[in-house]
Amino acid sequence: MSSQDHVPKELLNTDVVLDTAGQYVYIGTLTSVDEHFFTLEDVDVHDRNESSTPKEIYIMDARKYGIKKNRSRAYVLAKHVVSMSKLEDVLEY
Repeated sequence: MSSQDHVPKELLNTDVVLDTAGQYVYIGTLTSVDEHFFTLEDVDVHDRNESSTPKEIYIMDARKYGIKKNRSRAYVLAKHVVSMSKLEDVLEY
């Protein structure tokens, strides 16, 4: 079964948070999904090891203040994604 079979259609073309099994968090607009990749546009690729801010606070700040875009497009290996949510579903503090 491919990744696209597991992604709700209402997530396409919305701002999402992709949490990975590794050190990276991706926040951006989900534009496509295929068997191997999630494609995001206007993306913040955040390396959790390069920040003293806890991951959840970083994500809440993106919800509150907007996405700090540092890539126009990113292809994220689907096998590394452990969770995905709409950015608008992140609770504000």
